[in-house]
Amino acid sequence: MAGHSKWSQIKRTKAVVDAKRGAVFTRIGREITVAARQGADPDGNFQLRTAIAKAKAAGVPAGNIERAIAKGSGQGGEAIKLESIRYEGYGPGGMAVLVEALSDNRNRTAAELRLAFSKHGGNLGESGCVSYLFQHRSEVRILAEAASEEALLESLLNLEADGYELDDDGQALVHGPFEVLESLQNGLRQQSWPVQEWTHAWHPLTQVIPQDLETTRQCLKLLEALEELDDVNSISTNLEIDDALFS
Repeated sequence: MAGHSKWSQIKRTKAVVDAKRGAVFTRIGREITVAARQGADPDGNFQLRTAIAKAKAAGVPAGNIERAIAKGSGQGGEAIKLESIRYEGYGPGGMAVLVEALSDNRNRTAAELRLAFSKHGGNLGESGCVSYLFQHRSEVRILAEAASEEALLESLLNLEADGYELDDDGQALVHGPFEVLESLQNGLRQQSWPVQEWTHAWHPLTQVIPQDLETTRQCLKLLEALEELDDVNSISTNLEIDDALFS
């Protein structure tokens, strides 16, 4: 299993833990706030529509969503100032890490990230130091258990898709170029595929596989430390875990 998919599964598991719900709500609320700068009407704002869909899937209350939209669009007051920033660095064993943050204080965020990297055997690098190891692409997750793989292939011939990955849980991850996210998920819906979620993601072009258990654990500890930072919005890595190390 690719490291990107493995880490995505870890994050989805963590997200359902009650102790994390408050942090998840805050993180998604910030996404909505930033998206709402381009307009408070989700019908005309695909970025906002995407963030709202993610919020509803995570169980964010409607009142939280409405307040986040109001903050971003400036309704009833000055719009909150959040900046989208990408950070890049290396973890133990040469693991590449991309961190996307939403922050109102660039210096604070950089300091917190630098500390997390250094405490867990990594280094926060310069812009561009690892991004070339990833492809920024569109990803749409659909339910595919009720149909054949041939039916999915036939559908994708008519869409701007680069490929797909089938999961063991009856879902498929369809991916394509960065700029086609809206048309890709719309096209899948029009062909009656149940769309579960859609997003832009950094997909690793190569993987790093630690050869020992201690390095693997250090990598996971770094990723968990970054995940716990308030300003961090998403994390991408080229880590691939050798499950045999844990057996």
